[in-house]
Amino acid sequence: MLTVGLTGGIACGKSTVARMLGAMGVPVLDLDVVSREVVAPGQPALDAIAARWPATVVGWVLDRKALGAVIVADPDARAALEAITHPRIWERMEAWFADQAAAGATAVVVEAALMVETGSYHRYDRLLVVACDGAVQRARLAAREGYDAATVDRWLAAQMPLERKTAVADAVIWNDGDEVALRAAVADAWVRITLGPQA
Repeated sequence: MLTVGLTGGIACGKSTVARMLGAMGVPVLDLDVVSREVVAPGQPALDAIAARWPATVVGWVLDRKALGAVIVADPDARAALEAITHPRIWERMEAWFADQAAAGATAVVVEAALMVETGSYHRYDRLLVVACDGAVQRARLAAREGYDAATVDRWLAAQMPLERKTAVADAVIWNDGDEVALRAAVADAWVRITLGPQA
């Protein structure tokens, strides 16, 4: 079974591409959903977080904003959090892979935002990156979040450049047009990424 990582730049349309792949019948796992599941009430990861940062768990529910404030300014805290959550995320992902293989899937997609930044894209057989023109990206980010130009600049400055992500991709989906064009690009990229260089 072929495993494909799906990532992209902020406001480039990664989640839209994931939905389109799902509509094509491709099994898709959203790691953001998994990351929320592993810190849900009653999960061992939440207990570990509460033990290390008690103020971030209120009524046995994770206060994501409080936890974000802790880790954003402290690389050691971020590493400690990842040591708690990542093994559990990978365990669930591998179980999902096994379920999909048992169900007869020939290729699956795992969607996540920071695959290239963390190096986790190496876990997959292929990497699919969603990208768009810089001006399009800026306009979409402003429209989606209601940001002014200065805030858009700050967000984009904090992101890994798209060029670094596309440089390591096995296929790139350019999302500069409308939904019809994107759907065609997704179908084309999926053929190329599943059949390999000869496609």
